[in-house]
Amino acid sequence: MNLPPEKLVSELIAGNRRALARVLSLLEDDHAKSEEILKGIYPKTGRAYVIGFTGSPGAGKSTLVDQCALELCRQGKKTAIVAVDPSSPFTGGALLGDRIRMTNSLDGSDVFIRSMASRGALGGLAPRTAEFIFAVDAAGFDYILLETVGVGQGEVEVIRSSDCVVVTLVPGMGDGVQALKAGILEIADLFVINKADYDGADRLERELLTMLSLQDSVLRQPEIVRTVATKPTGISKLLESIDKYRTWATESGEGEKRRRRFLREALMRDVTRELVQHFQAKVDTDGSIDRVVEELLSRQTDPRSIARRLIQRVVK
Repeated sequence: MNLPPEKLVSELIAGNRRALARVLSLLEDDHAKSEEILKGIYPKTGRAYVIGFTGSPGAGKSTLVDQCALELCRQGKKTAIVAVDPSSPFTGGALLGDRIRMTNSLDGSDVFIRSMASRGALGGLAPRTAEFIFAVDAAGFDYILLETVGVGQGEVEVIRSSDCVVVTLVPGMGDGVQALKAGILEIADLFVINKADYDGADRLERELLTMLSLQDSVLRQPEIVRTVATKPTGISKLLESIDKYRTWATESGEGEKRRRRFLREALMRDVTRELVQHFQAKVDTDGSIDRVVEELLSRQTDPRSIARRLIQRVVK
C-alpha cells in the first residue's frame, strides 16, 4: 500500500485497516514519512481508552487479553490489541508469540491485532509504543489493549502509556510476595488472579491483601478479580471493574493527570531521541568518537569528562 502520507492518513481515519497496518509499519521503522503521518493523525487522537496488561511471563496475559477483546467486541466496542513481543536477535522483528496464543481473536472476529518488537527496550514496552497508540486511536477504536512483553521487577513502563493498568498474577509460581516487590504493586489499578482454579489462589489473594493494607497514601485501593481465561470465567467481572476504575479516575481527575503525564513523557522521549541522533550525526562524521575512545583506552581521562566535552562542542 504505497500511498502518499496524506492519503494514508485519510484512509486510516476512515477506518481502512490496511492503511492502519501500513502506518504502524512506517512508524515502527521510523520511516521518512513518519513525521508527516504523525502530524496528520494526532488531531484525531484522545478518544480511545488504553488498558495495559502486565505481569510475569506465564501468567496467561495473552489469553486474558484475547478474551477481554472478544467480550468488548460482543458489547459493540471497536477493540484493538497491541502486543509487545520480544525481538528476534537476528532480524530485530517481533517473534509473534502472542498472536499464536490469541487464537480466538484471530478466528473471524473484528479485533485488530498488531505485534511490535521490544527491540531491546526495558520496561516491557517498545520504543514506538506511544506512536502506535496515537495511530490506533486515530483509526477510531474505542479500546486499545496493550500487552507487555512480561515484566520482572522494576519493568513498569506500562503505567506511562495506559489509562488503566491490570497486573496479572497466577498461583503456584513461587513466592507471591516476592513477585509484588519493586514497583509492580504500586503500578496496579486492578489485580487479576488468573488461573484461579489452581491450588494457591486463596493464599495469593491473602498475601496480596496484606501487601495492599501496608500501603500508605493510596488514592484508591485496587480491586482483585479472579479469572480463568481459558474457560473463560471472570471476564465480564474484570471489564466491570475496569469500568468502575474508569469512572473513578474521570471523577477524581486522576485520569486527566495520567494522560498529561503520558504526553509529557512521550514528548521528552522524542526530544531525547532527536538530540541523540543529532549528536551522533555530528560526532560520527569527524572521527571524534574514535579519537576519544583512544583516550579512554590509554586512561588519559574518564568517560563522563569526555561526554561533557563532546556535548559542549556540539552545542556550540
